[in-house]
Amino acid sequence: MALPSTPSRPFGAVLTAMVTPMTPAGDVDLEAAVRIAERLVDDGNDGLVLNGTTGESPTTHAPEKAGLVAAVVDAVGDRAVVVAGACSNDTDHALRMAVQAADAGADGLLAVAPYYSRPSQEGLYRHFTAIADETDLPVMLYDVPGRAGVRIAAPTYERLAAHDRIVATKDAAGDVYSAAKVAAATGLVLYSGDDGLLLPFLAHGAAGIVSVSAHVVAGAFAEVVRRFDAGDHAGALEIFLTTTPVIDALNGAGFQAVMVKSALELLGVTDNRELRLPNVAATEGDVALVRDALVAFGALDPAR
Repeated sequence: MALPSTPSRPFGAVLTAMVTPMTPAGDVDLEAAVRIAERLVDDGNDGLVLNGTTGESPTTHAPEKAGLVAAVVDAVGDRAVVVAGACSNDTDHALRMAVQAADAGADGLLAVAPYYSRPSQEGLYRHFTAIADETDLPVMLYDVPGRAGVRIAAPTYERLAAHDRIVATKDAAGDVYSAAKVAAATGLVLYSGDDGLLLPFLAHGAAGIVSVSAHVVAGAFAEVVRRFDAGDHAGALEIFLTTTPVIDALNGAGFQAVMVKSALELLGVTDNRELRLPNVAATEGDVALVRDALVAFGALDPAR
């Protein structure tokens, strides 16, 4: 069962940063996207994040993004929160994506720190507030300095938190201590953006996680959160440790979309592992690594 959204968990507790499936010809495969979304919600996700990094958002175009949101909302929007990426290093482009996502039925927006451009903190502030001003949807900020090349500073977070629609942040900076201080100082709801740090983030007051590995381990992550909430921290750790083979296989090389698409093909959810350049499909060695992880977790019969 999913963990429903509440004021302290405005987007739920366990969300998957969902891949965007492709046909062999390279087109976005909406039928496969619906299959994935339905499986993820059935498995315990109470939210889905579309058109993010794992969704290959730099390579999909506006009509494709809007079509993906609309298809997933139609399929699971009554059972899960659907968050859409408004992620670009061009603020005007991000604003267009925000409006298109809202028109397609999204429940919220994910807004990443502009990558490559490396704006000043004032630039970050204006970028995020422009996105939040553009629609009526709640916004989750996304701090991922390893990809963006810039980190959202604590004073900038404090300014952003004054905006009524900026309600949460996905932290992928790997600095749990600083993230906890920001959440405490601003009232922003904190989500882990690092699968391996789920428990430390929960221990520091996070609401949950936006995950790659939850393509496979959503039920286990939801149980980790339930046990942690109930004060059964040893039990939460016990469950979490069962997920580590999947976390390592899907995240270890840094090619999350590549490895997740391999996992979904192995599980029979999709019939290929196609990506758009500059990403390339998993090698047979990658597939073997993922298969071993799925078997170790118990998601795949070793005979397959």
